Amino acid sequence: MGIGMIKAVIFDMDGVLIDTEKHYNAAWCEAARMAGFDFRREHALMLRSCDAGIASKMMKDILGAEFDYFAIREVRRRLVAERLAKYGLEKKPGIDEILAFLHTKGIKAAVATATGSELAHQHLETIGVKDQFDKIVSAVQVQHGKPEPDIYLYACSQIGEQPEDCIAVEDSPNGIKSAYAAGCKPVMVPDLTQPDEEIKPLLYAVADSLADLKGLV
Repeated sequence: MGIGMIKAVIFDMDGVLIDTEKHYNAAWCEAARMAGFDFRREHALMLRSCDAGIASKMMKDILGAEFDYFAIREVRRRLVAERLAKYGLEKKPGIDEILAFLHTKGIKAAVATATGSELAHQHLETIGVKDQFDKIVSAVQVQHGKPEPDIYLYACSQIGEQPEDCIAVEDSPNGIKSAYAAGCKPVMVPDLTQPDEEIKPLLYAVADSLADLKGLV
């Protein structure tokens, strides 16, 4: 990578900056099973960073028209909050190292998350990194969530950079598809799953941890 070609790194939050996806996964399974559905881990994995409208239709197609995504999601939200209150927010390895590195290089840093704005700001404040980002944007600020490109296009516009000059750091297929469709350079830092055959062609790179991003900028 030539010097100066990457002007910004845009991070997903859950599963990338904070170790929360394991809690979302467990809570989705519990909430859906409480509602009487044979809901499995692979179903929860499909919902990572997914736009609510797309997710609702997808789950109805898989589990039946009676699957009330939005009602179950409300239970899931409560269960996640309970889990985070019990276990706390855990930073993903390398977060402080990569943010400090980007700052010294003069490379912008932003967050593009499916989580609501208020909660995202709260979580990033809790782990002590909120002020290190130039912008924090949420899917609630755009018309379509991931896997559509809206949130990455919006994030790029907010930091004043072209998508092709931005690395997008993601852990989920929905996030990778969103970043790729926006024209960003998608980098996967695997969390709960490794890149599959559908996702591999979309990737600019795979990094074992956030600290390893230093080799890409």
